[in-house]
Amino acid sequence: MPDLDLDAINAARDRIRSTYLAPEASRPASSARGLHHVAIVCADVETTVRFYQGLLEFPLTEIFENRDYAGSNHFFFDIGNGNLIAFFDFPGLDVGAYAEVLGGLHHLAISVEPERWERLKAKLDEAGVEYLLESGSSIYLHDPDGTRVELISDPLGEMYGEVVL
Repeated sequence: MPDLDLDAINAARDRIRSTYLAPEASRPASSARGLHHVAIVCADVETTVRFYQGLLEFPLTEIFENRDYAGSNHFFFDIGNGNLIAFFDFPGLDVGAYAEVLGGLHHLAISVEPERWERLKAKLDEAGVEYLLESGSSIYLHDPDGTRVELISDPLGEMYGEVVL
C-alpha cells in the first residue's frame, strides 16, 4: 500500500462533505427515475445466463440483437426493484479478459434479502464458486468473465449500518 497522508485525505473528505452534502431534509430530488441497466461485456451468452439466472437467481427478461453490432446479443436480467443488468457479446471480436482499470467498473453491488443471501451463499458453496465474505453481509465473487459482483444483504439505501440514501 502506498504511503498516504491520511490526515490530508480525511480533511479533504470532510471539506467535500461540508461543501456538497446537503442535509436530507433540504436535499433536492434526483433528476433520474432509477437505474435502467448497467451494460457489461461477456464472452458467452449461455454461460452468462447459467451464472446469473441459474446460480444467482436473476431472471432473464429479454434477449435481442444488439443494434450496434450485427450478430451480437443484448440481454437483460431482473435484479429487483425495477432494475436490470444487461450484457453484450461480440462474436468474432477479441474483447480480451475483464480488467479493472481507473474509470472502469470496480464491482456491481446487488442487494438481496438476508434469507436469499444465505441461500445464494450455500449455492455458491455447493457449486465450488470462490468468494470473499466481508463484514458478515457482503459476498464478493467473480462472474465467468471476471466481473466482480457483490451480493450484499443490507437493505437498499444502507451499507454496513450507515444510511446512504
